Amino acid sequence: MSSVKQNYIKMRGESDLSMEVVLLIVLGVFMFLLGLLLFKISTGELPYTPDSTYGLFLVIVSFQIITMGKTPFGDLNRSWALIIMGVLAAILGMVSCFIPGYLSELVRILVGIILFTGGIALLIQLFLSKEKAKSWIKIPGILRQLIVACALVYGITIISGLITLIPGITTNLQTAMVLIIYGVSFFYLAWCIQKVSRIYPEEEKADDLKTSSKHFSFFQETSLPLSSAIIILVGTLLILLGVLLFPVTFGLVPFSPDGQLGLLLVIVAIQMMALGETPMGQYKRSWLLIIIGIIFAALGIVSCIVPGILTGLIQILIGVLNIFGGVLLLIKRFFPVFDGIKDQDYKKDPGPETIVVPPAVKKMIVTQTVLNVVSIIFGLSMIWGGIIPGLIVAGGLLINGILLFVLVILLQKIAQIETETKKTDVSVV
Repeated sequence: MSSVKQNYIKMRGESDLSMEVVLLIVLGVFMFLLGLLLFKISTGELPYTPDSTYGLFLVIVSFQIITMGKTPFGDLNRSWALIIMGVLAAILGMVSCFIPGYLSELVRILVGIILFTGGIALLIQLFLSKEKAKSWIKIPGILRQLIVACALVYGITIISGLITLIPGITTNLQTAMVLIIYGVSFFYLAWCIQKVSRIYPEEEKADDLKTSSKHFSFFQETSLPLSSAIIILVGTLLILLGVLLFPVTFGLVPFSPDGQLGLLLVIVAIQMMALGETPMGQYKRSWLLIIIGIIFAALGIVSCIVPGILTGLIQILIGVLNIFGGVLLLIKRFFPVFDGIKDQDYKKDPGPETIVVPPAVKKMIVTQTVLNVVSIIFGLSMIWGGIIPGLIVAGGLLINGILLFVLVILLQKIAQIETETKKTDVSVV
């Protein structure tokens, strides 16, 4: 009994997984499950939707680009130009997930090119760059394993690209085995990177250096926080989904609920694993939450690959999370009203009972409240289909997405206020 209790306490401990490791784990789960499912798909026992499969891959790649500046061809400065490229890639992937049949060939060829040329570029950089294999090989231990892990992932990436670009060069069973090995190699790479980050922690870059420049450059590295970058992606998804639901409601275009639900659940999973953010609010990024996030990601991935198997389950799950999350966050915000504000450093202390709330914070509270209400409406539409007209759901999603972009702007303003306040406090001292 004591060992069970110890394991439970360990599970409650906070995780230190980086965004890079989280996305590698999600990619590993994606490739591993695709390989396993392909055995049944090849015999006709399971249906298959290549559109949402390729679309989901593009969205995961866009996560890497937007949050870290890591492209399939190498690392770049996370500039606004790169972020916009990532958003465009995400939009293409989302449309492929939501509207099957229109982008099938384009997305397949694009994914094949990304895998094939990206794998070659990364493999060349691995062995030619002085900061990578040439440097790592001199230090025994985990860094040498990192070379093996990178080479394995990049090599199989090239093979996967060829298989995607030239269908039929391998049998379905051979492709399934390649994908399973590919998934395992992602897990191995994630483990190596996590261990390296613990043994050789990188020095944190000072955000002041990035934000101090008064001249905005489209190609200069931005200090956009990780949470805001993910909010931009979610906002893009909701706006796009809201816009597409208008013609879908009138029966003008086909729609894949499995691709929609699967993609939503994978994004929820990434937020949980990377930030501890859930539809129910912010929580400590415990190992238990990481495991739940991996399960959510697996369910979403299966929904994108194999339609009709998990539709009802995921629909209820997303509906319940949105309803209870919206209600819970509203209760926390307004009972008592200023509890959340007192915990922040917005009190100017003019008097013992006076609280001065900056306009940006007031706007953020209003924005979050509307988001919670729309979340509840969306949750209700998920559980009781037809209770809310499709046009209202589409409009609600559109409003939700726009408000998420407003929220990013407000968070940036509040961060700027906090930075200026800290600078003022330091100068006074």
